[in-house]
Amino acid sequence: MSEYAFDLVVIGVGSAGMTAGEVAPKMGIKTAMVERGRVGGDCLWTGCVPSKALIASANVAHGMRRAAEFGLAASPPDIDTALVLDRVRRIQNEIASTDDNPQKYADAGVEVVYGQASLVDGHTVRVGERTLTTKFILIATGSRPAVPKIANLAEVGYLSSETLFEQERAPRSMLIVGGGPIAIEMAQAHHRLGVQVTVLQREARILERDEPSLSDRLLALLRGEGIDVQVDVMLDRAEATDGGRTLHGTVAGEQRSWSAEHVLVAAGREPNIENLGLEQAGVATGPKGIVVDKNMRSSVESVYACGDVAGRFLFTHSAAAEAVAAMRNMFFPLTKPAPSLIPWATFTDPELAHVGMTSIEAREEIGDGAKVFRWALSHNDRARTEQATDGEIVVVTDAKFKVLGAHILAPGAGEMIGQWTLAIANELRLTPDFGNLVQVYPTLSTAFSQLAGDATYAQLKKPFLQTVRKIYGRLS
Repeated sequence: MSEYAFDLVVIGVGSAGMTAGEVAPKMGIKTAMVERGRVGGDCLWTGCVPSKALIASANVAHGMRRAAEFGLAASPPDIDTALVLDRVRRIQNEIASTDDNPQKYADAGVEVVYGQASLVDGHTVRVGERTLTTKFILIATGSRPAVPKIANLAEVGYLSSETLFEQERAPRSMLIVGGGPIAIEMAQAHHRLGVQVTVLQREARILERDEPSLSDRLLALLRGEGIDVQVDVMLDRAEATDGGRTLHGTVAGEQRSWSAEHVLVAAGREPNIENLGLEQAGVATGPKGIVVDKNMRSSVESVYACGDVAGRFLFTHSAAAEAVAAMRNMFFPLTKPAPSLIPWATFTDPELAHVGMTSIEAREEIGDGAKVFRWALSHNDRARTEQATDGEIVVVTDAKFKVLGAHILAPGAGEMIGQWTLAIANELRLTPDFGNLVQVYPTLSTAFSQLAGDATYAQLKKPFLQTVRKIYGRLS
């Protein structure tokens, strides 16, 4: 008989924890999952699901306004954001009662324990009055919105992703602090739902981790829709004013103030590492959360961490992949490290997707050997038919055309980026490997073939073509 009550105790039942809870029974692992709040975590209750549901409603409203572009009578939407938010919560509850239902895990043999977990040591977890002994511990407690240091902000009050979707209706106007994916997605969605939006971004550009030319192009599109986006903003204090809030700060050293009914803070994330007994158990932490190696193992051999709390990539899909990698390395040591090639997408309209190196990163790493290829959607037939020509594809390669990075600004870019993730993972070349791949016509992905073909012909110098023609007797 094992000296431990469980093979694995998972702390936190969000994206990473739920994946562990689904995989564990299939691996024959006796597991307990500990959750202090609601099963489903940030993704279901405050992140991916509610934001994408809101975006879907906003895009329908925008489509109604644009109907004339498709030869139809435009019909300005009559928007009641209370009904939109009711729909958001209905979708959340449907998922919570089906795919994310705690009973599903219990039926599979996983014990779900509710309460605050705290490590006693590397094999013991205390939850209230109960003590769980286990061979391994997987910490998947996620993250929470970071709050910038703005004087009086807490007293004035603000919204975050944790409270935004709990409102009865959207505010009439909103200041959004931040310029990352959450801030930009919510700015466009709320603007399309009739909210007056101002984005206040500290950095010199929005979405600073993405390909610069594409984030700049998206910025122009957002401003073209009427969204006020300010960059290089330094905020210093908040003030309650009649009917709302005012933020004071500077832009390029010039004093400015902005007022709205409410403030949404979307300025990054902080790992949930408090009250877990990590120091007592000897688990090392850093600015990004729990310090882990490539196998997701912490400084304590029996303790692993994954998802946002490990601070590698703050995405639902990476959290799930890390959970699987951690479990494989617990029970089948050195099987496979956690993935380091992680694609992502910002779900604006058009979407902005990213995998691998940006052009700047490639030039910093390999210098003049970096090549950058671009293809505008204005040359794509499917984009023309859908009035979606204001986008672009950027592919980064080395001198031998091995794909290092790909970036797409287009409708459905999040669906399209997978081809390039596979290309990078398998060290494929833009030409001839990717160029020989036949894409369905007419699709936006046809642009991949167009870009690869353009790259192929660009490298064929005239003397080379003349030599080939002579060999094949095709030159008179």
